[in-house]
Amino acid sequence: MKEININGAVMKCYPLCSAQKLHYYTVRYSPAQVLCIGTGLYVKQDVDFNLLKKAIYESYKRFDTMRLRFTQDEDGTVYQYIVPNEERDIEFRDFSKWKEDAIKKEMERWTSIPFERFNSPMNKIVMVKMPDGYNGTYMKVDHMTMDSSSIVGFSRAVLETYSIMKYGVKIKQAPVKPFIPQLEKDLAYEADSPARKKDEEYWQSEIAKSEPMYTDFSGQGRLLTQRRENNNPNQRYAMVVSKDPTASIAVYHLEYEASMRLMKFCELNNVSMASLLLMGMRTVLSKFNDNEKDVSLKTCVARRGTLSEKYSGGTRIHFFPLRTIMEPELTFLDGIRMIQTEQSRIFRHANYDPIEYTMKRAQYWKYQPGTSYESISLTYQPLTITKDTPEMPNIPYKSYWYSNGVAAQPLYLTVMHRPEDNGLNFNFEYRVDAVTDKEMEYFYYYLCRVLFRGIEDETRTIGEILEMI
Repeated sequence: MKEININGAVMKCYPLCSAQKLHYYTVRYSPAQVLCIGTGLYVKQDVDFNLLKKAIYESYKRFDTMRLRFTQDEDGTVYQYIVPNEERDIEFRDFSKWKEDAIKKEMERWTSIPFERFNSPMNKIVMVKMPDGYNGTYMKVDHMTMDSSSIVGFSRAVLETYSIMKYGVKIKQAPVKPFIPQLEKDLAYEADSPARKKDEEYWQSEIAKSEPMYTDFSGQGRLLTQRRENNNPNQRYAMVVSKDPTASIAVYHLEYEASMRLMKFCELNNVSMASLLLMGMRTVLSKFNDNEKDVSLKTCVARRGTLSEKYSGGTRIHFFPLRTIMEPELTFLDGIRMIQTEQSRIFRHANYDPIEYTMKRAQYWKYQPGTSYESISLTYQPLTITKDTPEMPNIPYKSYWYSNGVAAQPLYLTVMHRPEDNGLNFNFEYRVDAVTDKEMEYFYYYLCRVLFRGIEDETRTIGEILEMI
């Protein structure tokens, strides 16, 4: 902790944790708006916007990470601090006469405007009146202060607080833990603790096992082209960064009945949805790359195992490679269990700094910055704002994620449950110079084919599925 004079007030300032450094590292090589996350939450009823504003202010008080700021000291080192209260006015916009497409474009424009990085609020909330009787809030946050779990938690708090004020219902709201004590635990881990040393040994041993193989979501073309350009026929990595980070989001809606079949399969076989999705993705990558057995992709680790981690807000996401080498004789279900075992190993060592891991791997295998063995990343987000309190009014609602217009990765898949029916939405954030609409639709099509060929017969082998699709 360091005390810094900020606009005449001496504030307690703390270093960045590794999850925040990951995002700060990203913004050094990408436009600043790459860290902007835009979301919308709209309920189908008339809303008392004065009351909603009070509910938002109350939620600001409870969630200290919504009052997080960043600053620099005289040496240029970045620190963070929390202001005691939030008094900004909350804007209101009436979109009730607008078309849906026009609203989406406007909110994507809002999301593409970066925050002032230092000594400035890192979120913005706008109360909005939508067409078709929907009303609610648009919210933009900086990824260094919030992740998807934090966003869902805050949005739920606003909705519950509004319902308490509006209807007088008695709701036991989810607890909110302070951010700084959890941050101090993270910083203590990173300060050369025994736990960190143990994790470093694990990741170093993983790096040294053997060199992975790059498998692209569009086939072997990218790797083969780079092998020719670099005059290196044995190259196993590929350049994945770009000078043009322009990006967009495409959403594919899996039907309710099909979604329930996937969930039932996970329940009956005691496997996670994330492991099932990862198995599907790695099988598609194998198919598209001449049935390659050695497949790697990036998996998101939320790191919210303890109550303090779960309820302290902030950003806690770390990304690590998930590498599997699967023989064609292995059954689809055994492949999922192999992934689940690998996931468990990653989770046990997931507090390690992912930037440090990436740099150590690059040094060991001697490849340049911007190259990788992974072409696609997955986040499975099981959290939704479900009505699990009987006293809560049963009000239909919609939720949206808006593109900020840029992306650091070529292809990033987030799978979420729809609020209307709990079915699955596949949200592809893609860099337009790396992925065509046809390639993305092709990947989603084959992903669904793999998943349903796999779950309809659990004794079916990977080789049989590769032949079938």
